[in-house]
Amino acid sequence: MDQAVANSEADVRTLMKSWEKAASAGDLNAIMSHYAPEVIAYDAIMALQFKGIDAYKKHWKTCLEMCSGPMTFKIHDLHIGAADQIAYSHCLNHCGGTDKDGNQHSSWMRVSSAYRKTNGQWHIVHEHFSAPFDPESGKALFDLKP
Repeated sequence: MDQAVANSEADVRTLMKSWEKAASAGDLNAIMSHYAPEVIAYDAIMALQFKGIDAYKKHWKTCLEMCSGPMTFKIHDLHIGAADQIAYSHCLNHCGGTDKDGNQHSSWMRVSSAYRKTNGQWHIVHEHFSAPFDPESGKALFDLKP
């Protein structure tokens, strides 16, 4: 692996650690700082897709308001492929939060992301959160574990 690729992978790993910290803290502005203005996101809930940072920020705000207590975002088994200006990753993410009654709601999700480096800065340009589902019942399988 050449040094440029190694540096890109390290930069994306640092970006994801920063994202994980911001999401765990429930800091909306810090979360959004990781995304490109033109981000396309496929989240696991509420809409088929979110186009652009304003739409995704509105969605994140709604999600954070559903969980008024501590948030859970833990990246597991992160794999990164990178070049000079583009990169991708996939991982499992244990995510959720605590509701107003103190009940923890979390599950393992599958996450794939694409990144672009612009003006020396990496940002997420595509993000996809999903949960497997049972095709017979149509229900998501939130109790699966790695």
